[in-house]
Amino acid sequence: MIKIKNLHKKFGKLTVLDGLDLDIEKGGIFAILGPNGSGKTTLIKCLLGMVVPNKGEISFQGNNILKEWNYRNNLNYLPQIANFPANLSVIELIKMVKNLRPKQANEQELIDLFGLQPFLKKKLGNLSGGTKQKVNLVLTFMFDSDLIILDEPTTGLDPIALIYLKDLIKKERDKGKTVLITTHIMSVVEELADEIVFLLDGKIYFKGSITKLQEQTNQTNLEHAIANLISKQYVN
Repeated sequence: MIKIKNLHKKFGKLTVLDGLDLDIEKGGIFAILGPNGSGKTTLIKCLLGMVVPNKGEISFQGNNILKEWNYRNNLNYLPQIANFPANLSVIELIKMVKNLRPKQANEQELIDLFGLQPFLKKKLGNLSGGTKQKVNLVLTFMFDSDLIILDEPTTGLDPIALIYLKDLIKKERDKGKTVLITTHIMSVVEELADEIVFLLDGKIYFKGSITKLQEQTNQTNLEHAIANLISKQYVN
């Protein structure tokens, strides 16, 4: 599905990705974890074509994607912060996004799932953060794509909406989709992730199941296992 080889990215003198290698197989939920500044956001932006690396290769479904754009029609992306036009209504935004993307959309099912019907004619600038996040989720999941990238998808969600989101992610995985998630909520990782990809200082220091990480660090608690992994790398 995704193959990354020797990926380098600098911003001025700051090295953010340092020879990163990563293979993501088709089908499954992969949690991209790491402390702030580890390179998670830059890695995602490279996958999206929003950042061009200084060196390295990225392929998606067997095709090199550097400086290509058509591949993005076969992925869905949920940004951590959605900067919606404040003067548009929810339904106007949904229609605009549908017009921009040449794919069949199933927005009504998602509108019903997240209870957005009463908000469709309201201006986005007047919505709460949690409601905006639900709109963000509708825009992300209403197109059928092989790759789904979710950057902190649980932000602002109430407990019921969070349950619906987790069920939705699992259903996409069961359809054979590949889902990449960045999150700081370890309970979400424990419930959803088939594999963890752990970044530190722009490199991959671990890729595998939660069980494998716990065995490797001799920790049963996921947060403690990750803390152990970080401390070992800095000590070494």
